[in-house]
Amino acid sequence: MVHARSLRPRHRSSRATREAIRHPVLHQQRVTMLENIHTAIYIRSIALKIIPQRQFARDSRKQRHDSTMAFAGLKKQINKANQYMTEKMGGAEGTKLDVDFVDMERKTDVTYELVEELQMKTKEFLQPNPTARAKMAAVKGISKLSGQAKASTYPQPEGVLGDCMLMYGKKMGEDSIFAQALIEMGEAMKQMADVKYSLDDNIKQNFLEPLHHLQTKDLKEVMHHRKKLQGRRLDFDCKRRRQAKGSHVSDDEIRQAEEKFAESLHLAQMGMFNLLENDIEQVAQLATFSEALLEYHQQCTEILKGLTETLFEKKDEAMNRPKLEFVPKTLADLHVEGGLSDHMNGGNFSLHASPLPSPSKSPARTPITQPRTPCCTALYDFEPENPGELGFKENDTITLTQKIDENWFEGSLDGRTGYFPVTYVQVVVPLP
Repeated sequence: MVHARSLRPRHRSSRATREAIRHPVLHQQRVTMLENIHTAIYIRSIALKIIPQRQFARDSRKQRHDSTMAFAGLKKQINKANQYMTEKMGGAEGTKLDVDFVDMERKTDVTYELVEELQMKTKEFLQPNPTARAKMAAVKGISKLSGQAKASTYPQPEGVLGDCMLMYGKKMGEDSIFAQALIEMGEAMKQMADVKYSLDDNIKQNFLEPLHHLQTKDLKEVMHHRKKLQGRRLDFDCKRRRQAKGSHVSDDEIRQAEEKFAESLHLAQMGMFNLLENDIEQVAQLATFSEALLEYHQQCTEILKGLTETLFEKKDEAMNRPKLEFVPKTLADLHVEGGLSDHMNGGNFSLHASPLPSPSKSPARTPITQPRTPCCTALYDFEPENPGELGFKENDTITLTQKIDENWFEGSLDGRTGYFPVTYVQVVVPLP
């Protein structure tokens, strides 16, 4: 044991000087150990001073026990840190585990990374649009803040395209074969979107949820046992090293540290073994994933087969449909009065000799009333605090897209789209 006063340069003995020169690493380790012990004693003394005297007198026995336990725990952490630094910097040899254990650790680390990465990539596979995913997350966060459970589903591309075809097919009118074909294909795309939703639900329930359970339960427990094993191994090696150097470490302390080390080693090995040998369940989950994909593509194939047959029938119908004769109307047919028409009707001009300009080139146009876009005016400045919110300034005009709930609008401003409170704006043109 090196005394504190022997560490002072002015009073160092010749023997201590020679030892410091011959073994600088060992000498520095002893200095660090003494500094850690002095720091722990100082912290304990400060902690005891700040305890109120009345409470200390009433619970003196309990406080002494708690302080002793806290000091013992602090001392153990210092010993672990000292052992770790000694192994890394001083070249001390720690207890080596066998090759099989190291290989299981490597495979466990790979499994941990795999489970995390696989969940993220599977979600991107099911919902590839990052903007839509961010929008869904924002709606979910707003719903939590407002205390309202609002269901938000991912807009499948097939469904979005199907809605577009249906809308314009109905606008064109069902007397057009092209409009009928648009409606048929729009319905088919909507059916494929419903099949995709079923695929999402199937994969989330039978593949993603088991992966999440594996990550939060089994893997978390295995990583906990491995971390505990590392700490107990450092404590065991530290006590053995100190005893070998003549420190006051009893055989009973060594035995207790060894028992805890052996217990953690057993738990870590069994946890990793059970995790790595669970091939049946993990392969079954992959098979379920593949089966869901196969069923999805089979259903889409059936839908597309029926759609293709229908569209070819529509094509044949359009080819066999008799062509209609169309005679463009003249201004006279439309009873339009004008100098040119009257003069032509006077008799010196012929329609064949001097044709009228086409209506598209005529400067006279009938004014068309454009529908007004739903919009609102900002009453106050709004600074976004959450992802997905739309910030604006007072008197800004915001285009309204939809009303999320009774408290939130969705709109766009200067190419940005997001959510904002209803109370911050005044509606100018309401939503339809």
